[in-house]
Amino acid sequence: MANVVVVEREPYVTKDGKSFFSYFVKGVIRGREVKAYVKPQDNGGYQVLEIVFNGEDKANLKITPFEMKDETGNIINGNTYEVESTDENGEVYTCKVKPDKQSDKMLLKMLGR
Repeated sequence: MANVVVVEREPYVTKDGKSFFSYFVKGVIRGREVKAYVKPQDNGGYQVLEIVFNGEDKANLKITPFEMKDETGNIINGNTYEVESTDENGEVYTCKVKPDKQSDKMLLKMLGR
């Protein structure tokens, strides 16, 4: 990964008054400011993200490329994503995330160059 990519979080309130966080990566691509949203792989992952962020508003995004063959022999490649932070004792905390939408996946690929 050429660039250090940071995941940020910001609170939002639903119509019924519940408070949650949205998670995103901000950057500039070809002079345009963009936001790519990420989310945990399941709903339980939101609790894990809270542990990773530990009250902070930013954490690093680890992007790991992969390549594999499918059952027909075609090669599939892409990236896996993890939000990670390190505590004062050097302990690393991680949570796997995925792009929220297909467009977020494309933006993350561009930002991770």
